[in-house]
Amino acid sequence: MDLKELRVQIDEIDSQLVKLFEDRMEVSAQIADYKISTGKKVFDRQREKEKIEAVKSLTHSEFNSIGVEELFSQLMSMSRKLQYAKLASQGASLRLPFIQIDSLDKGNCRVCYQGAEGAYSELATKKFFGDDVNCFHVDSFRDAFGALEDGSADYAVLPIENSTAGIVSEIYDLLTEYENYIVGEQIIEIRHCLLGLPGAQISDIKTVYSHPQSLMQSARFLADHSSIKQVSMKNNAFAARKVADDKDKTQGAIASANAAEVYGLEILQEGINQAESNSTRFIVVTNQKVYLKDAKKISLCLEIPHEAGSLYHIMSHFIYNNLNMTKIESRPIEDRNWEYRFFIDFDGNLEDSAVKNALRGLREEAKLMKILGNY
Repeated sequence: MDLKELRVQIDEIDSQLVKLFEDRMEVSAQIADYKISTGKKVFDRQREKEKIEAVKSLTHSEFNSIGVEELFSQLMSMSRKLQYAKLASQGASLRLPFIQIDSLDKGNCRVCYQGAEGAYSELATKKFFGDDVNCFHVDSFRDAFGALEDGSADYAVLPIENSTAGIVSEIYDLLTEYENYIVGEQIIEIRHCLLGLPGAQISDIKTVYSHPQSLMQSARFLADHSSIKQVSMKNNAFAARKVADDKDKTQGAIASANAAEVYGLEILQEGINQAESNSTRFIVVTNQKVYLKDAKKISLCLEIPHEAGSLYHIMSHFIYNNLNMTKIESRPIEDRNWEYRFFIDFDGNLEDSAVKNALRGLREEAKLMKILGNY
């Protein structure tokens, strides 16, 4: 048989497959009606595993067995999505414990940030809430989450990602540990400066203090001044404060121009971080489950079964509902070797029907799902 005849056969088989697919989806719709009337959950993991093994046993080669497993996994995934959509269309609303609000009360709140006066976190706080914000600083990220928990702060402003250094992994871990939620974000351009005591020159500096990420971002400058010893600190503003307090002309700090002003230091050289475009994304966190009416981004974390195809099937909920996923990160789960928690950002609002449909599927099929915020 020539290629043309073989393609005719393929077309005939495909038309039969389409007919059978539509028949199957019609039966799936009837199953959805039954589950709605009985309150039965859409996703039955054990039933699907048994079904996969049954159809695999009908094949005649290992290659076909693997292919049939993938094919039927997709068929059952599409069947579930049809059932989720039917649940929504018949008024089975997805209950989300979040309250929609028109705006944040920025004028009558208390805000904390990690670091000290002059830190980029303080700059982000004032950029988001205004220069007159009632704010205070704490030593660690955990302290900031604790301030929300004990009520001493209404909001915390925390760095979550830098455009060159990547994510702040501790923040991701704390978001899963505490019942705090993201309600806003602020992006700050990072422009590191070498700071010293008034009258000091770059040639005087023997030791420089800064946060490890700032030292890394300034690696090219520091390589050109290899005699300078690098010392890590928890925060750039702490470094600037130390130089000011010690009054040692041989000490320098890598921090912001704002820190130089706060601590009375001189800028010995501006813009020493090598990336021309370097920004940090800060999140605004509260302990209230609220979201703004015009919120456009959703963050959530997921734990999924530790088995082949789990992440693939989870991702399909975003594709099927035409949702734009903008970020995915993974973090190891403590005390569970080689298992990971996934953090996902995607465009949408908790009131959107497509978002609700996706969240319904994610909630049923993930081992754990937590909405971190809509902002």
